[in-house]
Amino acid sequence: MSSENGRDPGERGEQLALIRETVRKAKPPRAKPRTWRGAELAGELPVARVLVDKGPVHLDKLWDYAVPAELDEEARPGVRVRVRFGAGTGRVREGRREGGGLLDGYIVERVAESDYRGPLAAIAQVVSPEPVLSPPLLALCRAVADRYAGSLADVLQLAIPPRNAKAEAERFPAPPPPPAVPSLASWARYPQGPAFLEALAHGGTPRAVWTALPGPHWPWELAAAVAAALASGRGALVVMPDGRSAARVDAALTELVGAGLHTVLVADSGPEERYRRWLSIRRGAVRAVVGTRAAMYAPVADLGLVAIWDDGNSSHSDTNAPHPHARDVLLLRAVHEKAACLIGDLGRTVEATQLVETGWARPLEAAREQVRTAAPLIRTVDDVEAARDEAARVARLPSLAWQTARAGLARGPVLVQVPRRGYVPRLACERCRVPARCRHCAGPLEARSNDSALCCGWCGQGAPDWHCAECGSPRLRAQIVGARRTAEELGRAFPEVPVRTSGRDHILDTVPDRPALVVSTPGAEPVAEGGYAAALLLDGWALLGRPDLRAGEEALRRWLGAASLVRGQAEGGTVAVIAEPTLRPVQALVRWDPAGHAVRELSERAELGFPPVSRMASVAGRIEDVAELLKAAELPEGAEVLGPVPIPVPDPGRPRRPGDPPPGEEWQRALVRVRPGQGAALAAALKAARAARLVKREGEPVRVRIDPPDLG
Repeated sequence: MSSENGRDPGERGEQLALIRETVRKAKPPRAKPRTWRGAELAGELPVARVLVDKGPVHLDKLWDYAVPAELDEEARPGVRVRVRFGAGTGRVREGRREGGGLLDGYIVERVAESDYRGPLAAIAQVVSPEPVLSPPLLALCRAVADRYAGSLADVLQLAIPPRNAKAEAERFPAPPPPPAVPSLASWARYPQGPAFLEALAHGGTPRAVWTALPGPHWPWELAAAVAAALASGRGALVVMPDGRSAARVDAALTELVGAGLHTVLVADSGPEERYRRWLSIRRGAVRAVVGTRAAMYAPVADLGLVAIWDDGNSSHSDTNAPHPHARDVLLLRAVHEKAACLIGDLGRTVEATQLVETGWARPLEAAREQVRTAAPLIRTVDDVEAARDEAARVARLPSLAWQTARAGLARGPVLVQVPRRGYVPRLACERCRVPARCRHCAGPLEARSNDSALCCGWCGQGAPDWHCAECGSPRLRAQIVGARRTAEELGRAFPEVPVRTSGRDHILDTVPDRPALVVSTPGAEPVAEGGYAAALLLDGWALLGRPDLRAGEEALRRWLGAASLVRGQAEGGTVAVIAEPTLRPVQALVRWDPAGHAVRELSERAELGFPPVSRMASVAGRIEDVAELLKAAELPEGAEVLGPVPIPVPDPGRPRRPGDPPPGEEWQRALVRVRPGQGAALAAALKAARAARLVKREGEPVRVRIDPPDLG
């Protein structure tokens, strides 16, 4: 006898009743989401215009899809969907196009009728009901794509983080009430500082280019500007060059207004946590954001202030197409969303200076008396020093550097800035400074340790009897010595002092206020408690000698960043810069006058017709592809083509960087320059020419970059 036959009849009846109730509550079977063949369409607005997440510029438009009735409620504008793309007109079943691959996309709008007269494919799936693409974010991304000759899909990949279902299921609390108007504190050191904060706190939209005083106060001053915007009931957005500086502003803002009013968007948070924080911004749970480059798209509601710190830092320029710059994106947001704008830095870029010169923004800087009080004493190898020390102008560590380090170590830590990391130096002839090259492959010769023999950095062959091919001298000197090699040399000179290094592989955040030598590469300098007693800025000629239009501006920016960590002149802070003292960036550092340096740089750019006075595009690729694209493009009237010129082939031992030619290919680059006001027309012309080449499948792809940060 089976076990079922042995059961009580009442028990079997209860089971049958339970089964009937389950069947009664079950939902009717849905049509297969692959095609929705035969499914009924939505009664109202049955057509969705979808932005397909596919990057090529010739596909940069909206595509119409049918909305099944079962997806009518979920398929709202702004949600993520999955759609079939690439289906041919020959595969039509029951009025629906079928086939093609599944791609992600966003619904932009719902309409009653499609402009396309043929059969439509149906939306395959609504991935999430969360409307992540709001109309303001769509308008911003569209403006960025147009400015940089890119596709809207590429910009959205940068603006909207990947979905995480767990984060979407979380509920966020209501935002706290606005904080009180912050104290002026150190903003009183700037003549226009109190007025700027007062305008923010009362709902105004002031625009300022802020040249911050050296010292530890700028994170709190930036936090006070954010707090003033929050006090007016509006939101705020601050973009920082790296996670370390973002953490300093985060700590200052938390101390000023408390937790819960702002969030931090940085890559180190991880995908799930970053999406959770992004959702808290979109849903209005927080009103202020501090983050790195990707935070420039953060969907802050009722935006009252956009701010950027250190806008000359290369980290603000996105390495992914279409390569937008955070400063320009924030300027677009300030205009479109009618928000205040603050561009802050210890120095000043020529782009920020142009905003001041044109009247778009006002300068926000301290009086010269305040600058002299806050800045350290800057010393160079002048004529008196050169007369006393014959090797002062050519030695890497002249007597001035040793004296500054020795005096500084008696009072606290000493910072040593070196232009590059690592140990292996590039070598050159001591007499004529011609680079030392291998006889076999022309690669650079290296000395991998202090007492090792010379060898080639490319082929590895030794060069025991090297002589200069130009002057015959057998003596070598280091062109650029790395941080670890410098630390080793200083460690031998000061055996009783600890030596610490900070660079890309291991970055220190802070160091204690006690005697130590801290050797760092630019941008990785740790903050010393109480400030450094002194700083050495070595190998200045290596920064100034770069073959780039921005070499002087970049050198001054790096020097100011290191020197601002040193105590003020009243506290005995001293900085020794080892560079030719007559050069303009060195003199600007000595006077601590970055604004004056930027004004002169802008004047020279205007005479030469270089950005930011003009608009420029870089077109790179094989020589025939560059020529064909420029020939096909309908460039604005008066456009000037410079070049093309060959792009230097990267060293075989160096990792491939974004923008490098593919291995084994020789590329050339042309620059297209137009007058102010023609930038939009230039971007549109190059984008249309690229799209036409992709449609016709002519040649290889060509890289187009609007307003490249380095012109070589």
